[in-house]
Amino acid sequence: MQIHLTAASKRFNKEWIFSNLDFSFVGGQHYALIGNNGSGKSTLLQIIAGYIGLTKGQINWMNDADQSIDSSNIYQHISIAAPYLELVEEFTALEQIAFHQQFKPLQPDLKPIDILEKIGLSKAADKQIRNFSSGMKQRLKLALAIFDQAPILLLDEPCSNLDQEGIQTYHRLMQAYGMHKLIIVASNDPQEYQFCKQQLTLSDFKK
Repeated sequence: MQIHLTAASKRFNKEWIFSNLDFSFVGGQHYALIGNNGSGKSTLLQIIAGYIGLTKGQINWMNDADQSIDSSNIYQHISIAAPYLELVEEFTALEQIAFHQQFKPLQPDLKPIDILEKIGLSKAADKQIRNFSSGMKQRLKLALAIFDQAPILLLDEPCSNLDQEGIQTYHRLMQAYGMHKLIIVASNDPQEYQFCKQQLTLSDFKK
């Protein structure tokens, strides 16, 4: 998988968030989106995920056969964990995983309870998500993204609301299940993207 940005620009109202960004993300590589608050890290991540469009320029998603992927189907190739994505509060943890699997396949060798065991939530398997702490919710969001079979993994401030144990769990999961993917992390916290060999500073593309 590859993602190509050509003269990519995004404006909200009269303010350009970033402008004339040319960049390519290559399959199997790991990238960090960094920059000042308001530089467009989360915005670019949402554009890559197909949630919102560019104001100017182009984004092209290419598969391994160098064929273009339509934006309406890109969700099948991408998994994402972000603070603005919500879980279904009425579901239990097991129900949330089962619901996710109706749309996106997870690792075939892991049962839902195995996934909860790996993120330290097995004892909360039948607990409604509405009763989870913010850290527990973040662990579940990360699990759904990392254990997804999609080749592209997008992470927006992945360690938000996590305690030190949760941060260690995040790094273990990434090493065990994520390193073969194209990973893009939006963050200003080095501990969240320490495995990323390449960095894209969005502040450099401010008008």
